[in-house]
Amino acid sequence: MSHPHPHAHPTPTPTPADTSAPFPPPRRAADWMFGGVYGTVLASGLLAALDQKGGDYTPFYDASWVIVTAAAAGLAHGYSHHMTTHHQGSAGHRWRLLVRALWHEWPMVAATLPTVLLLVLAGLTGWDSYGVTAVGLGLNTALLFAWGSCVAVRVGYRLSSALLIGLADATIGLAIIVANALIK
Repeated sequence: MSHPHPHAHPTPTPTPADTSAPFPPPRRAADWMFGGVYGTVLASGLLAALDQKGGDYTPFYDASWVIVTAAAAGLAHGYSHHMTTHHQGSAGHRWRLLVRALWHEWPMVAATLPTVLLLVLAGLTGWDSYGVTAVGLGLNTALLFAWGSCVAVRVGYRLSSALLIGLADATIGLAIIVANALIK
């Protein structure tokens, strides 16, 4: 029976998040789903709220508010995740962890881009607010279904279960459509 050398160091086990890397590791599928669903729901809510009956329709202004709000929400979400954990180490190490936490929020911001692009297209073509809101809410509901279904398949669910997860996500979009109709 052999004994390890008394001065030998054990082989370190790899950790899921190497804190010395300049950029974070790739996101897991479930994290993408979180960011995609959250960003798409945020964009839908803003699209519905920014469309005011009888008010001036300003699609470029609305597009800028969707992206600014998404960026602010991403910063707040990443910062709050960072602040709820305590990490030992130097100030530089903690700053790297903060940057990593903020970086992980980009899927949420990216998920608002279809709505932003739709509003920019509306501004360029003179598309009316009712049509843009209806198409945008429908598009985002379809995207919620896609986020849920695709990510569920990717993380190992069977197709039938993945489609049910997609339907559950799409229900959030349908709820926003119903709320928009009831409020207005």
